[in-house]
Amino acid sequence: MTSVLAPATRLWLRLRLNEISALISLAGFGLFAWAFLGLAGEVREGETHGFDTALLLALRNPQNPADPLGPSWLEEAARDITGLGGYAVLTIVTLASIVYLLMAKKRGAALLVIVAVLGGTLLSTILKLGFDRPRPDLVPHAARVYTASFPSGHAMLSAVTFLTLGALLTRVEESRRIKVFIMGLAVAMTLLVGISRVYLGVHWPSDVLAGWSVGAAWACLCWFVALQLQRSGRVENGADSLPQQPPA
Repeated sequence: MTSVLAPATRLWLRLRLNEISALISLAGFGLFAWAFLGLAGEVREGETHGFDTALLLALRNPQNPADPLGPSWLEEAARDITGLGGYAVLTIVTLASIVYLLMAKKRGAALLVIVAVLGGTLLSTILKLGFDRPRPDLVPHAARVYTASFPSGHAMLSAVTFLTLGALLTRVEESRRIKVFIMGLAVAMTLLVGISRVYLGVHWPSDVLAGWSVGAAWACLCWFVALQLQRSGRVENGADSLPQQPPA
C-alpha cells in the first residue's frame, strides 16, 4: 500500500506546486506590468523629474559632478558590473545555457530560453523607440551609450535573462536552500546591474525602475508559459531528469 500511495502522493504534491507556481508567475506578471505602466505614465508627464534629478546628483561629488561618490576602484567596479547586463555578456550566458540544455537533451527548454531572451530584446528595442527619452544630461556619462534612455535595456535584459535562467535551474534542483540561492543570485545580479547604470550616470533612476519592472513582467510571463508547456509535455520538466526511485 505504501509503495502505491507514496508515488501518488508525490505526484499530487507536484501538481499542486505547479498550480501554485503558475498562479504566482501570473500574479507577478500583472504586478510588474502594472508598475511599469504606472512609471511610464509618470515619465511621460514629467512627474519623475524631481526624483530622478535628486537621486542622480546625490551620487555625485557636489564640487565635481563628473566624479561619482566613492573611491576610484568603486567606479571601476561599477563599470565591470554594468557589463554583466551588456549584450556581449548576456549573449555569451544565453548561448552557454542553450548549449547546456541541448546537451542535456532538453530541446524544449532551450527553445524557451531563445524565445524569452530574443523576445525581451525585441520588446526593449520597441519600448526605447516608442518613448525615445534622452539620456541624463546633468552629469557626464562614465560609460558609453548608444540608445535611448527609457526603459534601461541593461536593467530589463538582465532581469529577463538572469530571472528566466534562474527559474529554469530551480526546476532541476531538489534542495530548497539551493533553489533560494539560485534565485537570490539572479535577483542580486539584476539589481546590481541596474544600480550601476544610475551610479555611472547613464540612466535616470526611473529608467532602471521601469527596466526592472518590464523585465520581471516578461520573465514571469515566460515562466507561466513554460509551466503550461511543461504540463502538456512540450517543454521538459527538470524533475524528469532526476533519478526515479525503483519500484518496491
